[in-house]
Amino acid sequence: MTLANIYQLTFSGLFFILLTLLVQWFIASKTKASQAGAIPGKIAENLSHDSFVFRAHRTFMNSLENLPLMLGTTFMAILIGTNALWTGVFIWIFAIARIMHMALYYAIATEKNPSPRTVFFMIGLLANVALLLLCGFELFS
Repeated sequence: MTLANIYQLTFSGLFFILLTLLVQWFIASKTKASQAGAIPGKIAENLSHDSFVFRAHRTFMNSLENLPLMLGTTFMAILIGTNALWTGVFIWIFAIARIMHMALYYAIATEKNPSPRTVFFMIGLLANVALLLLCGFELFS
């Protein structure tokens, strides 16, 4: 049996996480580039949550900020042979949480903290922590 078979659930979740990131990248890039006077690589400093350009950019950047830890934890989990079912479950929880975070960030323009998207940010973070703990238990038991 190959790793692809053993970690099918994990790899399918990773596929959707990466696909979500790609969609966010396209949306953020297209939205920003369509603004009058857009300068590549710069977001206007006066933009805030009332601007979809700002929200699309922040959604993409937030995913970029969260993804390295999850990818590192995922690959460590696969390489050390953590339980494939739990690894996949934590990956899918993260994937769904990131999609919900994205949808809420796109839909709701609020400066309120915590905002509804915070719930899904925290669910994704907890899934990442749970996977890291699973790795720790595998390594040190």
